[in-house]
Amino acid sequence: MAQSNELHAVVISPERTLFSAYVDALIVPGEKGQFEILRNHAPLISSLTTGTIICRGNNPFELHIVGGFIEVKDNEVTLCVEVDNSL
Repeated sequence: MAQSNELHAVVISPERTLFSAYVDALIVPGEKGQFEILRNHAPLISSLTTGTIICRGNNPFELHIVGGFIEVKDNEVTLCVEVDNSL
């Protein structure tokens, strides 16, 4: 669980955990366009489409994906993604 009011993000693929850290914000490619996740975001589950996940904060991270799902709850963000290995 996230410590105090921090946003914790975990990005996983079927093969392994790709990223796990506290972040300031996440930008993800939703089915209806990009959207941003900040601390205290409302709970949600959504599908993701082809695009780039951008994690902002002390441990910046970017990853191109071809699809997946995101769950946000209590400042915990879990992304289960399919990675574009062609890049």
